[in-house]
Amino acid sequence: MLVLAASLALALIPAVHAAPAAQAAAPEVTTMNPLLKASTLPLHYPRFDQIRNEHFLPAFQAGMAEQLKEIDRIAGNKAAPTFENTIVAMEKSGQLLHRVHSTFSNLVGANTNDTLDAVDREMSPKLAAHSDAIHLNPQLFKRVDTLYAQRGKLGLDAESTYLVERYHEDFVLAGAKLSAQDKEKLKRLNGEIASLQTTFTQNVLKEINASALVVDTREELAGMSEAAINAAAKAAEEKGHKGKFLLALQNTTGQAQLAELTNPQVRARLMAASLARGSRGGEFDNREVVKKLARLRAEQARLLGYENFAAYSLANQTAKNTANVNKLLAELAKPAVDNARREGADLAAIAGTSVTAADWDFYTDKVRAQRFAFDEKQLKPYFELNSVLVNGVFHAATKLYGITFKERKDLPVYDPDVRVFDVIDADGKPLAIFLADLYARPNKQGGAWMNEYVSQSSLLGEKPVVGNHQSIPKPPAGEPTLLTFDEVTTLFHEFGHALHGMFSNVKYPRFSGTSVPRDFVEYPSQVNEMWAVWPEILANYAKHHETGAAMPKQLLDKITASRKFNKGFATTEYLAASLLDQKWHQLQPDQVPDDVLAFEAAALKEAGVDYALVPPRYRTTYFSHSFSGGYSAGYYAYLWAEKLDAESVLWFKENGGLLRKNGDWFRKTLLSRGGTADAMELFRNFRGRDAAIGPLLERRGLNVQPTKE
Repeated sequence: MLVLAASLALALIPAVHAAPAAQAAAPEVTTMNPLLKASTLPLHYPRFDQIRNEHFLPAFQAGMAEQLKEIDRIAGNKAAPTFENTIVAMEKSGQLLHRVHSTFSNLVGANTNDTLDAVDREMSPKLAAHSDAIHLNPQLFKRVDTLYAQRGKLGLDAESTYLVERYHEDFVLAGAKLSAQDKEKLKRLNGEIASLQTTFTQNVLKEINASALVVDTREELAGMSEAAINAAAKAAEEKGHKGKFLLALQNTTGQAQLAELTNPQVRARLMAASLARGSRGGEFDNREVVKKLARLRAEQARLLGYENFAAYSLANQTAKNTANVNKLLAELAKPAVDNARREGADLAAIAGTSVTAADWDFYTDKVRAQRFAFDEKQLKPYFELNSVLVNGVFHAATKLYGITFKERKDLPVYDPDVRVFDVIDADGKPLAIFLADLYARPNKQGGAWMNEYVSQSSLLGEKPVVGNHQSIPKPPAGEPTLLTFDEVTTLFHEFGHALHGMFSNVKYPRFSGTSVPRDFVEYPSQVNEMWAVWPEILANYAKHHETGAAMPKQLLDKITASRKFNKGFATTEYLAASLLDQKWHQLQPDQVPDDVLAFEAAALKEAGVDYALVPPRYRTTYFSHSFSGGYSAGYYAYLWAEKLDAESVLWFKENGGLLRKNGDWFRKTLLSRGGTADAMELFRNFRGRDAAIGPLLERRGLNVQPTKE
């Protein structure tokens, strides 16, 4: 998953964690506030050692006030609009606010506390209002509209012309063409939506912690390693359950412990706790939040002239419209579920009885062991975290792109487990700073994502400072961190996002790094997953954590042979969540249901993905992608991007694989270009043609014929 900080200047529509300026009664701004000026550390790396909770409110207030003054000067300029005095001026505006917002939103995601949560709740609607004050400014839009109409006659290069077009689109989608009365309605809707998104996000994290499963005896945890059981005992004691054991939850429906626990009753309790999150009553119940968000988003879309929120959300994506997304999801639903049902039958056969969703992972390992003569437990001793990161992820990047990494201990971090690396380009010059924040914490949102503290821009003279985040359970002191294969793949995936940010070579902040359509942004990260199983890379990092012995070739071969194993399950759980996302966001305001869970069940049944053994990867009430704002009506993006990814993997294989010339070409034609051109044009520049569906279907083992493009 990708979570981005808000883009510079006008792209300030709230993302997952919106952090607008402080209320009027905020503490007085002082020169001691480290957020008020650019950091003097390398590449303007944040001063985590100096930043305090109380700094954010006054810094937000100062940042918003500063940008509004800048915008007023631009809008009120008596001179005729030019590219420099309007578009470039807006690109340069809001640098203080961007710095404050990126630091705050990243900390709220990775290292929050009650004070920051309170700031987040209070300030979310104010950032929405700040964005509206810019996008709905009629004088400013008139200047942008004039330049848009004249763009072919301005003598601009391609990147600058495209910037004019994107600004115009930003304004129009934000409501710049609405009447004054409708603009006021939109402002109210935007504020309410921003507040509800923040409430949903915070409820999800609090409910994850509140729903952790308490187990009475060590015997009930049979199947888990001694280290994991000891960690569960320690977690229970810290929560006031001395002598018991606590199984923390991750944000997906599936839970890692389900593959190990031999006790079916404990598995069932764990799955039930996971599925009930956000819908079991209490202060963190998200059902009312979902209904309000669905209705307000539908009203917002209608006001802006769109049939529904999904249509509005897709207007500037590569998928373009709901018909294209619905077609993709519908085409894959039946073959995916058919494959999942065959897999379910295999599980029941080996179990000798009927199985439930709670049993899927446990018996999947047994089928894998029977079919391929290995299981996940054999792999973990070879996947030690530091080796995967340094000898796998970094090594692949060095081989492919010539970049190198040097860990540094002198830069401050917000948590002791965060690691920091200088990234040096192939020419020996500094390229970026990379933060690796990989362990789960109770005050950290679940899942995995990339963010940017500083975005590359030659206009502002900035180089990237980017971070990768995961939620890997931290073992007891002295124990190695051994990863599942899914965690290994995720490490490579998120670093693909990091490369997209670090290789950015654009002029304008609006186009930096991952500032591309949402259904394109996952594409480079998915491509980077291929190196996790590339024989040369796998052999370099898959070393036994005790002996240093390389993973046996037979085991390496079995990993490769089993790549399509369990794909029915993986595709079905993903499609179910994607279909739910679309169903909620293709509603009219008066169609929002009273019963959230009944609507969810009916939607899954109508789509043909109501297979009880494979629940959605995210149920509605903990579906942060969908209801926190980041991927609303956009969860399909992973599959949409995978079509491009599968084609790209094929290209690498056709051209010799892990070669510098291949990496340099991918970097030159795509990774370095950010959002400077139409996303599909960038793909065609790299691949030489449009993507076909065949490689994706073959990868996922779906027995359907390719559709005509």
